[in-house]
Formats: sequence, C-alpha cells, structure tokens
Amino acid sequence: MPPVLLALRRFPNPRLTGIGAGLFASLTMFVLACLDRLLFDSSELVYGLLFLPVSALTALWVRPADLVTAPISVPIAFAVGVFPISGGSSGFGGQTMALVTALAVHAGWLYGGTLIAGLIASVRKVRQMRARRRYLLAQGRTGAEKGRTAPRAPQRAAGAAARPAVRADRPRVGR
Repeated sequence: MPPVLLALRRFPNPRLTGIGAGLFASLTMFVLACLDRLLFDSSELVYGLLFLPVSALTALWVRPADLVTAPISVPIAFAVGVFPISGGSSGFGGQTMALVTALAVHAGWLYGGTLIAGLIASVRKVRQMRARRRYLLAQGRTGAEKGRTAPRAPQRAAGAAARPAVRADRPRVGR
C-alpha cells in the first residue's frame, strides 16, 4: 500500500453529530481567529486560508445521517470566528458594524468554504446511496421491495378484486 494511503488511514475519523460538527467548526474557527489576531495581527488572508480546511474536516467528520448540516454549520462557524478579527470601535454599534463589514468583505472565503463543505457532503451522500443500492441488489431486493419482508399474497379472482371486502365483525349497513 502506498505511504500516502497509510498516512491517511492513521488520520482520525470521528463521526460527529450535526450539532457536534457545528460546535467543532465554531470553536475551531474562534480559536484560530484568536491565534490569528495574536500572531498575524488579524490577517484576513490567514483566517480565510484556515477556514477552508476546517470546512473540509467538518464535512468529512459529520455522521452520514447528518450530512446536510455540514454546509449549514460552516458559514455559522465563519461568522463566529470572524468576530475576534473584525476590529471595530468600542460599543455595540461599532462592533456590529465591523462584524457586518468583515462578513461582507470576506464573502469569497465564506462561499468557498461553504462550497467545499457542500461538495464533500454531496459526494459522501451519493456514495452512501450507491452503497445502499449495491447492498439491496446483493440481497436480491429492489428499491420497491425494500420495506417488505413477507412474500406477496396470491391475487384474488377478477370479480372479487373489483368489490371491496366486507368485514365479518361489523354489521352491514343498508343502503
């Protein structure tokens, strides 16, 4: 096996719930933004470049049942993380205007990370659906029969199928 694949197999493979993936992305982006503020003087380029792998990891680590949450939680994480590097003057109004301005100016990074998370989640979902279909075909069942476990009852005679069945436990009401 190639050394690259061996290295990828050693990489952690957690399965986060939708809320867990959102918390992971939000906390990671907040911590990275704080480090960016301390080390790189609130560099937007560094923050944007760090956002892309966090988006990919969020989409890779979310459970298959919660794949739809990855492209939703990633923009929220971007907004949570941009707060420490947005700057702004003192006061609520100044901080809010700086946050809105930072989100507008960095929309390219935001869209890029969301696109990455959406693509990874979509590919994972398609692979999951194909694997499920292969499993059903290997079991000898098709998609229409997947909910049925018992064999079908034999068909009634043509005349009996046209009339509705009358239950014996209820009295028949006159017309």
